[in-house]
Order: sequence, then structure tokens, then C-alpha cells
Amino acid sequence: MPLTTQDQSFSIERHGEIAIVVPSPKVEEMHEALIEQAAKMVVSSLKENPPEGIIIDLSQVNYVGSVFVSFLLRCYARAKMQGSEFVLAGPSEPARELFQVLGLESTWAIYDTRKEALEAMGAD
Repeated sequence: MPLTTQDQSFSIERHGEIAIVVPSPKVEEMHEALIEQAAKMVVSSLKENPPEGIIIDLSQVNYVGSVFVSFLLRCYARAKMQGSEFVLAGPSEPARELFQVLGLESTWAIYDTRKEALEAMGAD
């Protein structure tokens, strides 16, 4: 189900009990207030129908800034509160380096592809 923000910045797909959140490349240019609004929409949609697992598919996003990292942390916190597993898939090399510098690669499982993340979570 695509999430309709003003510019289609995120979509959420369901694979059984797994939710895949797909940020579009537009999130790289979003103002902090807009990404905050988008984060609230994503988090509230996950709250209504909590998945067993959440995959954030970063394959379309090259640049990850502090605002986007705060979005990921919000989703992660929501996932933990619901007892959902939370993983990242397909981050760019700069994003992967940032997660490493911030110490987040030890917090989140990071997979090269969405397929690998789905397999790790036991989805078909």
C-alpha cells in the first residue's frame, strides 16, 4: 500500500507478516519537517497493523543525513515496542559507513538486498 505523502516519499509493502518500508530518492531532498511528517505516517500505519518484522529498503536512497537517521531510529523504537524485528536492506556505501560511524550496524542487521532480508526473516 503506497503511503501518500505530498510527494510519494515512502511506500509500505506487506509480505505476509513482514512490512517493507521503501523510501524514494526524494527523501534525500526533503525538509526536516516533511520527513518528520512522513515518519509519523509510516509509524502510525505500522501501529495499526503491527508486522512481525520491518525491513527498511534503502536501495533507492544514496545519501542518508541526520534527519533520515532520526526517522530510522523512530521506526526502530516503534518496532521494539511492538516486538517486531527491524532490519535494513540495500544501503549505499556512504550510508553503510555512516551507520558504522554511529555504531548502528551493531544495533540493526544490515543486508545487501531486500531478498536477503526477507530470507533472514523467514519470509517466502
